[in-house]
Amino acid sequence: MNPLLKIGLLALLLLVSGCASLSNAERDRAAGIAVQARSTVVECSQADRCALDSPLRGLGGKAFAASTEAAPQHYATIIDEGEVSLVARLNLIRSATRSIDLQTYIFDKDDSARLVLDELLGAARRGVKVRVLIDQLSAISDLEILGALASSHQNFELRVYNPTFGKARLNYFDYAGSVLCCFRRFNQRMHNKLLVIDDALGVVGGRNYQDDYYDWDSEYNFRDRDVLVAGPEVREMAANFDAFWRAPRSVPAERLNDVGGLLLKHGAPPMPPAEFRHPQRIARVSDEANDPAYVTRAFVDTALPVASVRYVADLPRKHRRERPSQPANGQHVTEPQLDALISSAQTEVLLQTPYLVLSKPARKLFSDLRKRAQPPRIVVSSNSLAATDNPIVYALSYKYKRRNLRELGFNIYEYKPFPLDAPVDYRNLLPAPLGEAPPSDGKRSSLIGGSAAGSNARGSAGNGDRRRIGPDAVVDADTTASASPRQATPGPAARRRTDGSVVERRVLRAETRPSFLGTKAVNKPLPVTRTGARMGLHAKSMVVDRRIGVIGTHNFDPRSENYNTEGAVIIDDPVFAEALAQSILRDIHPQNSWTVAPRTKPPVLSGLNYSVGKASEALPVLDFWPWRYATDYEFQPGPDCPAPLRRQHEDFHKCYVAVGDFPEVNVGPKWLLVRMLTAFGAGLVPIL
Repeated sequence: MNPLLKIGLLALLLLVSGCASLSNAERDRAAGIAVQARSTVVECSQADRCALDSPLRGLGGKAFAASTEAAPQHYATIIDEGEVSLVARLNLIRSATRSIDLQTYIFDKDDSARLVLDELLGAARRGVKVRVLIDQLSAISDLEILGALASSHQNFELRVYNPTFGKARLNYFDYAGSVLCCFRRFNQRMHNKLLVIDDALGVVGGRNYQDDYYDWDSEYNFRDRDVLVAGPEVREMAANFDAFWRAPRSVPAERLNDVGGLLLKHGAPPMPPAEFRHPQRIARVSDEANDPAYVTRAFVDTALPVASVRYVADLPRKHRRERPSQPANGQHVTEPQLDALISSAQTEVLLQTPYLVLSKPARKLFSDLRKRAQPPRIVVSSNSLAATDNPIVYALSYKYKRRNLRELGFNIYEYKPFPLDAPVDYRNLLPAPLGEAPPSDGKRSSLIGGSAAGSNARGSAGNGDRRRIGPDAVVDADTTASASPRQATPGPAARRRTDGSVVERRVLRAETRPSFLGTKAVNKPLPVTRTGARMGLHAKSMVVDRRIGVIGTHNFDPRSENYNTEGAVIIDDPVFAEALAQSILRDIHPQNSWTVAPRTKPPVLSGLNYSVGKASEALPVLDFWPWRYATDYEFQPGPDCPAPLRRQHEDFHKCYVAVGDFPEVNVGPKWLLVRMLTAFGAGLVPIL
């Protein structure tokens, strides 16, 4: 587009949207108002800032005491359960003595997010230096809250990464203007999630700050994973945070146009009072975070001593557009490191990603592995259409199932929306139809979607039951070892609930917010055939040869490679890798996932069907062939089928029954949408 025309259209859109850009003098005045309003009162005069005496914080001291420059020592704890991970965060924040650095992509204002905000403000009032860095696109957009945080305390600082048009809150015209003027920059997001305490303990993983990452949502929750690291490598996390904090795209909240305008017009607002929807949950996790015995059982006793720990993360300069004649100059960090690990695999790669959309370089990487004389086994845990938060992206992975299975040799398992043995406190998930009030005491039935939830509910005296693997899920779903999977027996409540569940919360869920489509959550989980809280996979993890384990933020899709900044913890330790592998294998067990496998060949014209389907898949515009190469299968245990099998096993079709391409999805007219997206969506791969 002509630059002058682009500028003219942009100016018109900004005029219509009412975006009043502040002058530098006005920004300085707004910042002055915020600084002047900040409290200077420090409530604690002790050297440790009245920090909670935490055995988890003590684990950091133990790691540093045992470390030398030549031989650093670390402890690593895998945190699978959502609410337990919230307890860890609260305990760490309360135990901080010097500094807290928090970096995230999504920051809501619901129960869990507000609880964390209040804890951070409490730490600042104790005298701890608190820095919070949030991405603009999917984080706090409430101007009153942002204004209150910006002017709350001298020890609390808030910055917003890559604010479009210098604003915290966008409207439709802002989205439209971003497409015209700066599409690439608008989609360059800070996807890192990091919590660093005193440069000694760090938490990295997929979780943002929103109820559905902590099993607190009544409709849809994410099965996610964090790793808590104690030891010297946390300093690298702190250094990476500093790089983002100092980046020009990280703007103090009080200097944004809309937040600054609020400060200039009304002065520093008070923090809105917290109105928790479920105060009993708040009390429960707060008590657990203060309980040293619980913290010891949940996080210290489960910590693994590991020596080789690396934190790899992109830097803000990834978002610079390098000239074609110049090298990337280290702009891309995370992706090359993960690719190198995959290419080094000798026997097996366990890959867990919510979105399986392979870029050209990724396809070449796995294609090269496949060409080896003895290629490593590739096991992929991903979402089904019923479980995913992003059906548009799923449609693109659905389009290429034949390629992923036949040409790349993937063994794919699709997560169920109502897993029977997920690492979750099932009391938090409402088994009743949506809209019904939860029990007042916060207790939960052991049913989810009308099926037995298994034995993973946390007892009152338990440690979160963060098991390395349940007794019924020890089996590797890709082996023929013996097992006795639990069978779900739907009760009367399940039979009554036949109207299907619909996700209707007006929030922009997850990290695939449709920035180029508008401000509404047009891309959200599809309706399913049962009511009750369901789950979707959000963990981003990998295990190579049962020797190296990776937990981070990198989705294996082009957006993570090209647009988002990412980070990951890489631990070269066979014990840690096996623990992570067992966690992933639990997720792909038949209780929790369907197996993707080729359909049985029809008696006639099977070759023609395959050839036409392959040709249709290759078309860039129209993918018209409805009979797909592969579909989803459910394991049917019996005397002749005592254990799950690989899809390549000769008895696979005797022990597995096809359940369709989109099991448990109340597709209805959405079927046409999915088919259209598989036909026309190939061009959207780089931005989805």
